[in-house]
Amino acid sequence: MDIYAVFEKTADRRANHSALIYLGTRFTYRELKNLAERFSTALTEMGIEPGQRVILYVPNSIQWVVAWLGVLRAGGVAVPITPIYTPHDLSYIAEDSGAETIICADTNFGYVQQVLKRKPLKQVIVTRMADLLPRGKQLFGWLFDVVPKGKVSFDPHTMSFHKLLARYRNRSDGRPVWERDGNALAEILYTGGTTRFPKGVPISHRLFLTSADEQIRISESLFSAEENVIMGNAPLFHILGQTCGLATLLVGGTLMVQPRINLDATFDSIQRFGARTMIGVPALYRLILEHSRLDQYDLSSVDYWFCAGDVLPIEIGKRWQESFGKPILQGYGATETCGGVSMCPVTIDNPPGSVGRIVPSKSAKIVDPVLLAPVKTGEPGELLVSSTNMVNRYINKPEETAAAFIELEGKMWYRTADIMSMDADGNLYFVDRTVDTIKHKGYRVSASEIESVLQEHPAVMSACVVGIPDERVGERIKAYVVFKQDIKGVTGYDLIKWCRQTLVAYKVPQYIEFRDMLPKSKVGKLLRREIRDEERRRKEA
Repeated sequence: MDIYAVFEKTADRRANHSALIYLGTRFTYRELKNLAERFSTALTEMGIEPGQRVILYVPNSIQWVVAWLGVLRAGGVAVPITPIYTPHDLSYIAEDSGAETIICADTNFGYVQQVLKRKPLKQVIVTRMADLLPRGKQLFGWLFDVVPKGKVSFDPHTMSFHKLLARYRNRSDGRPVWERDGNALAEILYTGGTTRFPKGVPISHRLFLTSADEQIRISESLFSAEENVIMGNAPLFHILGQTCGLATLLVGGTLMVQPRINLDATFDSIQRFGARTMIGVPALYRLILEHSRLDQYDLSSVDYWFCAGDVLPIEIGKRWQESFGKPILQGYGATETCGGVSMCPVTIDNPPGSVGRIVPSKSAKIVDPVLLAPVKTGEPGELLVSSTNMVNRYINKPEETAAAFIELEGKMWYRTADIMSMDADGNLYFVDRTVDTIKHKGYRVSASEIESVLQEHPAVMSACVVGIPDERVGERIKAYVVFKQDIKGVTGYDLIKWCRQTLVAYKVPQYIEFRDMLPKSKVGKLLRREIRDEERRRKEA
């Protein structure tokens, strides 16, 4: 069975129920299915064939969901990416994935134009963020200038999302004939890590369906899956937003989405539509607690507050329990594991700091990072994860694949590169990271990618980038830079501006410190751990 087939059955069963709420407008399952069918027909007539990659370069919206479902219905492979990627990242992903078609917002069409000149993209579908809203809301948005606008030049290869849907309004085709194998590729999600460029993670229909169903039903002892109304504050291009939010469309629940996080809009939506679940990263929960107008809203409908993407500080959990009388329950996962490896059960009092217990579809072991031998209960070690139908490679990256996916005792395991511990009851705890990855606002950021960009500056001889612990965002990004000889007049601001030309906003360093030299091993390897230890001593002093 494939993802769209499951959605289709659910949509037929829940036809008149709300599937999606976008900026206060409800879309029923019948309406969403109709839009997906029309868009799928458009894609098929544009020449999209089973297996072809289609990039989704759009913020959270009804259009994103319609596009994702439409691509899957046509047998294509969705390639969702963050809508704030620069032309540098977009160009790389277009070439790495082999995508020839892209669906973008009018606000990032300019970036797409830059990439069209030199990469394999051949077809562009452009949407405006208010396209599928009622006419009155659209007019309000234009009159009061609250809808972001971007300039678009249409031609035979650049089409309007809205007009494509209108063209096929009265067209009803049968579902395209293609082999609906559960092992077929459904999507490619790009994730950060230790390499300069993001790595493409291929996810099959069967793996997604297994993981998504498991994660979306974790709260069923609180309310049924069909009664669930989820305030989805996680991006849909991220595995968290997909398996813990988007997945509700496969079981009959309701998903609320916003193009970007606005706390007052989030509070208002929870109150108006009676959200039962909210998804967020630790930084978001801290912002909520510190919001000056929090007490003006009634958020009591939410029974399941879920946090992932990074470790929730214990003090935030305590403050939340005191303020709302309900806990924030954590989970741990990765793109490579199709989301949740562990989740906190809703039926027990989870110990402070726990990121949950291993979910049924996954196997896990904690081992010595060097010897790969199991450690004793309670001792820290690297977490390895295995599952049926698991991801076992990165797209076009054999070296990274060999390092991350290993065979032990006749099974394939994914090396998370995270140091974890597990108590006698099976509760999992995060301890540290073994690789040079920075967790900033729930994103995994590659230190080496930022270092490479800095070292391309004509004044820079070498650079070292580390994460500095921060209560608000997990880790702040700090760069240590050594200039070439006789360089004068270049400031930290100049280097940050340089990074902004290439890096997406959440990867740009917040701090720059200049050094005469950087610590290196005898064979010339950069010793980031010494820098991190130095920063830790500074903080403790």
